[in-house]
Amino acid sequence: MAARTVLFVLFDDVQTLDLTGPLEVFAGAERAAPGTYDIRTASAGGAPVRSSSGLRLTPDGGLADAPAPHTLVVPGGYGARRPQPDITAWLRDRAPRARRVVSVCTGAELLAGAGLLDGRRATTHWAYCAELARRHPAVEVDPDPIFIRDGDVATSAGVTSGIDLALALVEEDLGRDVALLIARHLVVFLRRPGNQAQFSAQLAAQTAQREPLREVQQWIDEHPGGDLSVDALAGRAGLSPRHFARAFRAETGVPPGRYVDGVRLEAARRLLEDSAYGVEEVARHCGYGTPESMRRAFVRALGASPAEYRRRFAAA
Repeated sequence: MAARTVLFVLFDDVQTLDLTGPLEVFAGAERAAPGTYDIRTASAGGAPVRSSSGLRLTPDGGLADAPAPHTLVVPGGYGARRPQPDITAWLRDRAPRARRVVSVCTGAELLAGAGLLDGRRATTHWAYCAELARRHPAVEVDPDPIFIRDGDVATSAGVTSGIDLALALVEEDLGRDVALLIARHLVVFLRRPGNQAQFSAQLAAQTAQREPLREVQQWIDEHPGGDLSVDALAGRAGLSPRHFARAFRAETGVPPGRYVDGVRLEAARRLLEDSAYGVEEVARHCGYGTPESMRRAFVRALGASPAEYRRRFAAA
């Protein structure tokens, strides 16, 4: 089988990691299975570009002369949020001929500007989802997932989510074993599911300012199976339940119950993905009490039961 051409589009103020993260995944796949990928970079006119971090990048050539890609990757960066008429025109003409079109972070702005996301679900970095939706009302912007695949177009959130998406594409092309080998080499998880939220519960919440509340947050993170009722957590913080609930929400931005729900869901997902524990053991370890309680939480948050989630995303 002929090598699949993977073409990365370069422009001034491209985000370096948006480019090099996915590129390293495909390069790792080519090393693991020689002859499977032909990796190219191209810019408008073939001119060198300077990344947003100041790194100077020399492309293989110009977009006009680039080979027809199997997989077209458009990274993000400050440059993607500015008008790029040459790139937009090229995307409008050439992207429909690619087998797969991929954006990383704000690269979705360039795809949307070329009309490639009209009528599709898409995502981008959480900080720019509202901007993408405002500029391109024909795009159904979903700010939650780390990546979305809608037909032959895939969009991903900020920076490292481009690695997750690239791993998913390599797994689709070459199988799980090759993708797992690359993930281990890059010391990343294989593979965060696309519908995983851009924020973990810990990142979505602010860190409390007062030490007793910070210690309670840490206790929750480390003991998802413990007694995490408001009364128990308030006692740990040395506050009345009402005062604790009010202070926790004021300092973290979320009520304690919602924070606990998020931590337990993440802990259960990790165990289902990476451990051999049965569903009942996972439910007990993560504080759900019964498998049915965990099932309801999964269906409500993820649209899938724990067993379905494990079948889709568990490590081999």
